[in-house]
Amino acid sequence: MIIVYKLIFLPENLLTQKVLHVDIFNKLVINLGPLGKYAKQAHGYFTFPKLEGEIGTRMMFQGKERLTWSLNNYLGLANHPEVRKADAEAAKEWGLAYPMGARMMSGHTKYHEQLERELADFVGREAAYLLNYGYQGMVSIIESLVDRKDVIVYDSEAHACIIDGMRLHFGKRFVFPHNNIENFEKQLERATKITNKTGGGILVITEGVYGMSGDLSKLKEIVELKKKFDFRLLVDDAHGFGTMGKTGAGTDEELGVQNGVDIYFGTFAKAMAGIGAFVASKKNIVNYLMYNMRSQIFAKSLPMPMVIGALKRLEILRTQPEHKEKLWTIVRALQSGLKEKGLNIGNTESPVTPVILSGGVPEASQITFDLRENYNIFCSIVIYPVVPKDMILLRLIPTAGHSLNDVEYTVNAFDDIKKKLDSGRYSSGEIADVM
Repeated sequence: MIIVYKLIFLPENLLTQKVLHVDIFNKLVINLGPLGKYAKQAHGYFTFPKLEGEIGTRMMFQGKERLTWSLNNYLGLANHPEVRKADAEAAKEWGLAYPMGARMMSGHTKYHEQLERELADFVGREAAYLLNYGYQGMVSIIESLVDRKDVIVYDSEAHACIIDGMRLHFGKRFVFPHNNIENFEKQLERATKITNKTGGGILVITEGVYGMSGDLSKLKEIVELKKKFDFRLLVDDAHGFGTMGKTGAGTDEELGVQNGVDIYFGTFAKAMAGIGAFVASKKNIVNYLMYNMRSQIFAKSLPMPMVIGALKRLEILRTQPEHKEKLWTIVRALQSGLKEKGLNIGNTESPVTPVILSGGVPEASQITFDLRENYNIFCSIVIYPVVPKDMILLRLIPTAGHSLNDVEYTVNAFDDIKKKLDSGRYSSGEIADVM
């Protein structure tokens, strides 16, 4: 037997080169990240702005009152008198500490159970489980549902909480272009080939309402493919819960596919104007999540004022449909008005109202400044890397608290903004030019 040794000669400089130790803090200061690099110019105005005063359609910013279109207070419940009363009384009776400890150990109460029963009934599921926060809740749901044998298939516009949840997944994951059902089916075929070998399963994850574009997931088409493929469907309906469907039970109710959505996720941070979230499904699945979601097992229970407040908010969702009706009156007026002025609002089918413009950071800065300082309108602005390069997305969130006069004023202001952009007025890069 002949043994051949292969000698590898390295350049002398590589043999003697020292690896320099890097202070992690120095690395962070040098590389601020894709959004942080604008911090010096943007902080306090474009990023981390301070909206002050009572939550509502008009709030104070930089010492001036602004017409506000940036709050996810869809049904106007943040300052609803019944809600404020329930919050205040619960805080007075219970304080913010009770219950102490995690649900599994010492933080479990009959009120938490009551809220879970009422949520499950409202969204048409057997059971529900309360979550302290929506973001960490979704991360933990995904992490607990799948193992390395399983495959995740998800929409390309999935929220950051879904992306972060999948980062904890050791198995394969395949993405399909936003709402592209033909490509979605191809990804299911790829996933099926793998799971046939590993003995795992397939988890499909979508949102109900996409929070930037406002369009709906193609849940009907996705559910229909269950006849051809074996998978389970998890829907993040943060923007749909309370706003979509005949009763407000969500996007799956709106599209008539509640029986096809295996796991439903909703948050209190939007239509409910509170803190917390929930996941709903069959009783045995919810029971599994209760005993396996690390973000809840090792976290303090949702404080009593949040629970009592959520019960009141849910009661209003069920018994006062006029708030949702008013919301949709404003939504229809705003979206039709913007379209009539030739503004691009994409394919929104929900209250989320994007106004899509062309331009970069200089134009985005000037448009935002012009809206806030000269029109007294405050709305969210989104640029790359959240949206593609050379796109500016101004996101308007209509609420039940807005008036038709607010809509008319805003539509006319955006018409002015579009004309200024088209004429090149925002292209100079000098914000002072618009004053």
